[in-house]
Amino acid sequence: MLKMLILVTSLNIIKKLMSNAIVIKNKIKQYDNKIIVGGDKSISIRWVLFSSLANGMSRARNLLMSEDIMATINAVKKLGVKVKFNKNYCAIIGNGPNGYKYKKDITINAENSGTLGRLIMGILIDTPHKIKIIGDKSLSKRDFDRIAKPLKKFGADIKLTKKGLPLTIKGSEKLSPINYSENIGSAQVKSSIIFAGLKAKGKTFIKSKHSRDHTEILCKYLKLPLKVKKKKNYDLIEVEKAKKIKPLNYNIPSDISSSAFFIVLTALTDNSKLLIKNVNINPSRIGIITILKKMGVKITFKNQKIYKGEKLADIFVQSSKKLKPINCPSKLNSGAIDEFLIIFLIAAKANGVSYFKDLAELNQKESPRLKWGEKILSKMGVKTITTDSSIKIFGNPNLKINKKIVIKDYLKDHRVFMTSVIAALSFEGKGFFEIHDKDSIKTSFPNFLKIIGDLKR
Repeated sequence: MLKMLILVTSLNIIKKLMSNAIVIKNKIKQYDNKIIVGGDKSISIRWVLFSSLANGMSRARNLLMSEDIMATINAVKKLGVKVKFNKNYCAIIGNGPNGYKYKKDITINAENSGTLGRLIMGILIDTPHKIKIIGDKSLSKRDFDRIAKPLKKFGADIKLTKKGLPLTIKGSEKLSPINYSENIGSAQVKSSIIFAGLKAKGKTFIKSKHSRDHTEILCKYLKLPLKVKKKKNYDLIEVEKAKKIKPLNYNIPSDISSSAFFIVLTALTDNSKLLIKNVNINPSRIGIITILKKMGVKITFKNQKIYKGEKLADIFVQSSKKLKPINCPSKLNSGAIDEFLIIFLIAAKANGVSYFKDLAELNQKESPRLKWGEKILSKMGVKTITTDSSIKIFGNPNLKINKKIVIKDYLKDHRVFMTSVIAALSFEGKGFFEIHDKDSIKTSFPNFLKIIGDLKR
């Protein structure tokens, strides 16, 4: 007999099942509230990596304390970098761009973090000793050859298992700068090459399809030898060897990808309002805002400001009674690549057919997310037509869930779990959701369920 325990008493909507699953039976009620989500994951990881290469002590407040960031911290500690935790901040004491001190033949465990696994390869481009990089089951299924190809051109010796992890990397004392065209629109590929370029003598040139630009912004703030020329469809990046990197003190803003779940929940919840404080609204990250506005979601930015090159704002969102379908332009994909699963829920409630294309990159995430988007919607009773790179969603404003829906075996992808929770809370009916692998949220958003519980307070 299963013991049922109330997890969120204020809402009485989420119940814990067994050890690592939850049952959600009731739609969330209206609310009017303010929240703060965790620190930006992309910036948190990059702060750790840049600080590990800096000359001196760097401090970060509001650093996201998730499994991905702890994996990054553990990685730089293995490379001989000192890390200290204070009540109010995290401090990293770097020894300069060439200051890593470590034993021969070490192993770095990237766990579930593609950002860590891929970016640190560029940093290790000059390692004198062979280093092994491993990851969990999900990360080991992802493509690392896209990183290895340009890094080999610098002179590194990289050996992959098929096209993924485990891999080994051994650097070269005589790195050669490269010219490289990045046509995927991957910030991880681009950033890894930038890190390598900061270690190679001479000028490295990157022609890169538009993608997240946190690495470039941090380089600019740190006054590193990097130049960017923005063109209509791509960026031209020039990077040179960095002799010194100054310490990086940073108040990490809130994560737009984490905010996305609450933006959609509010849009789908009758008579509700929500203010999300101090969110990073970097133009390369707000594709979801553009898409949702086109679909009729009421979103406004308040208290906008610039912080160390990044745009920040409070995000105000209201419930939306009339949601419109969208033929989503592909140019918006890179700016919303982590948010499409939650966007699909808006499409499911829209009055008409939505079409999303050129999304093959979604299947390079923690799980094959395009396939999982189709699975979740299908289980909810939403008609879809899906290919390897596109999905057509036949929305139904009157959609009701009248059966038990079980979500499991999704490679513990945190965004699949959180999307399923939002779906369970947003759609009425006599049915309910049973969602497994609750601990997956530790990857990026450990307090996700707590914030849901606080919405009604």
